[in-house]
Amino acid sequence: METSSKSTVYWAAEFQKGNPDAFVYVFDLHYRPLCHYAGTMLDDVGEVEDVVSEVFVKLWHKANDFDNLNSIKGFLYISTKNRCLDRLKQRKRQQASLIDYSYLLDDGDDGIDLGVLEAEVLSIVYNEIERLPTKARTIFKLIFFDGFKTDEVADQLAISVKTVRNQKARAIQLLQTGLLKKGLPAFLWVWCCL
Repeated sequence: METSSKSTVYWAAEFQKGNPDAFVYVFDLHYRPLCHYAGTMLDDVGEVEDVVSEVFVKLWHKANDFDNLNSIKGFLYISTKNRCLDRLKQRKRQQASLIDYSYLLDDGDDGIDLGVLEAEVLSIVYNEIERLPTKARTIFKLIFFDGFKTDEVADQLAISVKTVRNQKARAIQLLQTGLLKKGLPAFLWVWCCL
């Protein structure tokens, strides 16, 4: 039986059982439309792809909760919308923190040289980057320092896009944890890296 001739009932049942072919079917059916939908809320293509990928991972973990393709589709669109809104709220919070921080710097002229402070923060950030595991560090540098896109890094390193995304997320998480342990708020190191 060809893929195109199998019924939606078949695919839903197979998806619920955890069949990887059914996941590929659902992914192929919804990935592009979800990226388009997320793109109406987010302006960065990489961020759009990351959001949609995160939603599919969440879907796969909940596969046995779905008994038909319409409920899967509904879950994908609602989850994509919620993830996009979360990202937008996170951006807003970071921008507010940066505004508050820059206001404090402008307001208090007590001899603090912004350039020195920035250099100190960057030094701490770079040291933490160098402490990352090799694969995560390489991927982090290729994306954030060299400006490569996720798929370009995957091609260059001959690994899957999923591995690149996982290693990028791991690097960011390890950096945040390491920097918070050093007393450096996340919004400050993001600001210095902009």
